[in-house]
Amino acid sequence: MHHILVVDDDQKILQVIRLRLESGGYRVTTTRHADSALELIRDQSFNLALIDLKLVDGSGIELMQQIKSIQKNIPVIILTAYGTINNAVEAMQKGAYHYLTKPFDGRELLIQVKKCLREQALSLEIERLRKLLKGTYTFKNIIGRSRQMKKILEQVTLAAETDSNVCIEGRSGTGKELIAKTLHLSSSRRNGPFIAVNVSAIPETLLENELFGHVKGAFTGADHDNKGLLEAAHNGTFFFDEISEMPLSMQVKLLRVLEEREFFPLGGQKLIKIDVRIIAASSKNLAAEVSEGRFREDLFYRIHVITIELPPLCERKEDIPLLTIHFLEKFNTEMSKSVREISRGAMQKLMSYSWPGNVRELENTIECAVALAENPVITEELVLRNPTPNDRPFEPWKNAKEEFERQYLMQLLEITSGNMSQAAKLSGKYRADLYALLRKYHINPTDYRNTASQA
Repeated sequence: MHHILVVDDDQKILQVIRLRLESGGYRVTTTRHADSALELIRDQSFNLALIDLKLVDGSGIELMQQIKSIQKNIPVIILTAYGTINNAVEAMQKGAYHYLTKPFDGRELLIQVKKCLREQALSLEIERLRKLLKGTYTFKNIIGRSRQMKKILEQVTLAAETDSNVCIEGRSGTGKELIAKTLHLSSSRRNGPFIAVNVSAIPETLLENELFGHVKGAFTGADHDNKGLLEAAHNGTFFFDEISEMPLSMQVKLLRVLEEREFFPLGGQKLIKIDVRIIAASSKNLAAEVSEGRFREDLFYRIHVITIELPPLCERKEDIPLLTIHFLEKFNTEMSKSVREISRGAMQKLMSYSWPGNVRELENTIECAVALAENPVITEELVLRNPTPNDRPFEPWKNAKEEFERQYLMQLLEITSGNMSQAAKLSGKYRADLYALLRKYHINPTDYRNTASQA
C-alpha cells in the first residue's frame, strides 16, 4: 500500500484530503507543520508528498527541497490557491511533479496521485535496469576470445530472440547466473522481473512455500497471505540454479506449473496464473541424473529446450589474460588502488594452473593479489599462494600432446605480445609452422597484441 504524506496548515483541508486518499486505497499521514513533516520523512518511508505552497511556518517550496534532500526520489505535488499559480510553476521548475489548485475536485486529486505514482514507479524501474545494464550483466562483460565463448555468445543471442526454456550446464564457478541474467536483459522480457533461487540452498520443507507462496491460515504461523517467488516473476524470467538438487516430490509439482502455467498457493483455493520464462542451471550432468533416477525425464525435456554448455576455464585458457585484466580493473576501482599490470611470471603461473574453481577462483585470486599488492605490478608471489592440487585424470597421449601444444602457443604469444617474428625466434620454429599450429588450435596472435595494449 502506497504511503502518502500531506502537509497543509488548514485542518479541514487535511481531513478532506485524507478521506479522499483513503477511499482510493492509500495510507495517509498528515501534519500542519514543516518541522514535523521533516521528522516524519526521517523516520518513515513515503511514496509521495502533497505540500501546501504557503505554510504558516515556512515555504512549501523550501520544505519540498528539504524533503528531497532526505528522500531523493520522492515525488511531490504542490497544493496552491488560484492566485499563486505562478509560484506553483516555479515549484515545478524546482522539482515538483505537479500542482493542484484549491479548491480541487476529489477525482482530479486521485487521478493526479495515481498518475504520479505510476510514473515514479516506471522511472525507478528504468533506473534499476539502467544500473543493471551498466553493471555486470551485459554482453560486453561476458569476457572471452576463445572459440568456445564466441559460440556461447552466439547461442545467447539466438536464445534471447525466443521465449523458449533454457538449460545452462557447467561446473561450479563457470558463470551460469551471469549467462542467465544476460539472457534475460537481452530478451523481450527485459522490463519484467528476474527472480533467481538456488534450489540447493533452500531446505526441502521450505521450497514449496518459497515457490508457490501461501494464504493466511495455511499452517501455524501463517498470519497473512504471502506471494510466492513464481508469482513474483510474472511477465519476467525465473532462474532455477542447481535444479538437479530439487527433490523428486517437488519436481512433479514444478512440471505441472511448467505445463499449465498455473498453481495453487499453499492452503489456497484460487488458481494463480503466471507468464514466466524458465532458465535452469546445473553443475551436474542432468542426462546422467535422469539415467540414475534422480531427475524426472519429463521435467528434463520440459526445461531442456535450448541447452547452453559452459566450458571449464581449463579448456579456454586463452581467455585468462582478458579475464585477468577485467578483474584487475574491477578490484583496482573497488579498493581504490593503482595496480597497473601483472608480471610475465605471474601470468605464466596463471596460464599453467588447472583452475578447478574456474572463473570464480580466478576472480578470487586476482582480488587477493590486488589487496596484497604494495606496488603497481602484481608479481608471481602474489598469485596462487595456496593452490589446490591438480586432480585432473590421466589423459591419453594424443590429448595430452594437443593440450601441451595449445598451452605452449598461448604462453608463447603472451610472452611475445603476439609478435610472430619474436615467437618464431624464441621457439626455434619457422613462422609458417607456427601459423599452421595456430590455425589448428584456432588461436589468433592479434588477440595477444590487443591484450598487451590493454595491460
